[in-house]
Amino acid sequence: MSLTTKTLRHGRRIAAGSLIAVTALTLSACQSGGKDSALHSSAAAAAVAPHGKAANAPSAAQVPSAAQARTSAMTASDRCTADTLSVSLGRTDIGAGNIHIPLVFTNKGKTACSLRGFPGVSLTLKEGTPVGKPATRSGAAGGAVRLRPGQSAHAVLHTVSDGVSDKPCWSTAQLVHVYPPGSKEAMTAGTDGLRVCGGEFDVTSVKPGATD
Repeated sequence: MSLTTKTLRHGRRIAAGSLIAVTALTLSACQSGGKDSALHSSAAAAAVAPHGKAANAPSAAQVPSAAQARTSAMTASDRCTADTLSVSLGRTDIGAGNIHIPLVFTNKGKTACSLRGFPGVSLTLKEGTPVGKPATRSGAAGGAVRLRPGQSAHAVLHTVSDGVSDKPCWSTAQLVHVYPPGSKEAMTAGTDGLRVCGGEFDVTSVKPGATD
């Protein structure tokens, strides 16, 4: 074999070896870059995830608890009923053509109870004949009034004096039939000659105390 031929073959081996080395280095670099990219992607995801969660989903503090979601409505077991109440009419207040009469509820039971809202009120003669129409509601419903044994609450009956309106007065009532707020059982109180005039007869919601 000639010297020239040997030289050519040796050069080809060197070139082939260099090409293999370059290829290996390139592959290694690509693989390393892939890992770095994956790591950067994972880190980015980890950094973004908390932000995305706070923006798109409520935290535990923002989720209403069962106590917060529960309504504050008075339960039937807590409500004062006709069985645990007495009812009476307070002192009549007459002024500027208006007549106001407190309708007083007293807790005669042994445990505390609550009243909330408007009582139902109608007037009758002694034998039970209805007088006029039931009282309409006046003002806001108001909040619950808690009554311990012996404590009182009141609503206010209202009408106008004779002559204030052209509408005639009703017959003088002798009994007041009262349904405590939320109750289906009526209570009865006597009157001192309650007479509704002008077609105006209304009642407020229950308020604390025997009178204002």
